[in-house]
Amino acid sequence: MSGLVNALVIAAVVALVVVRQFRARPIDTDRRWWVVPVILAVLALRGPGILGAQHRTGSALLLAAEVLIGLATGVGWAWTTRVWEEPDGVVWTKSTKASVLVWAVGIGARVGLFALGAVIGVRQDTSALMVALAGTLLVRSGILAWRAQSLRTPVAQAAAYGDGVAGPAWKESV
Repeated sequence: MSGLVNALVIAAVVALVVVRQFRARPIDTDRRWWVVPVILAVLALRGPGILGAQHRTGSALLLAAEVLIGLATGVGWAWTTRVWEEPDGVVWTKSTKASVLVWAVGIGARVGLFALGAVIGVRQDTSALMVALAGTLLVRSGILAWRAQSLRTPVAQAAAYGDGVAGPAWKESV
């Protein structure tokens, strides 16, 4: 994919995710929460430009730092998100003001990495940003799914016919 298409995909995903996460919404832990991050990672990794041709080591180090920042942002975002259970058993989530701070720090760190790459002459492709965004979403969604499952109260099973009734006494034959 071209850099412009990657940038548009990244902007659309970020806009969708951010808008949705700052509204209270139920979490469905049974759904496949990992699908969107995996699709983003596949789209990013299938292109040839993820590592710069002239500075392979430098671009690999910057990519690793980008992914680590993405993972840290995902962890911070997940732990600053409010998760609660309603009396009907539905688990809800909503990002907080601290989540905005986590995003701001993550974006600032990414801008710093981009500036560092420009200073040392390593060109970074938008694929690196897409891989880091995939990591952010994967880690955040995984932690939220885990938190939601740990909050859910076990559903009491309904009594079946014959529960609590003693079975027939064992008869010995003579």
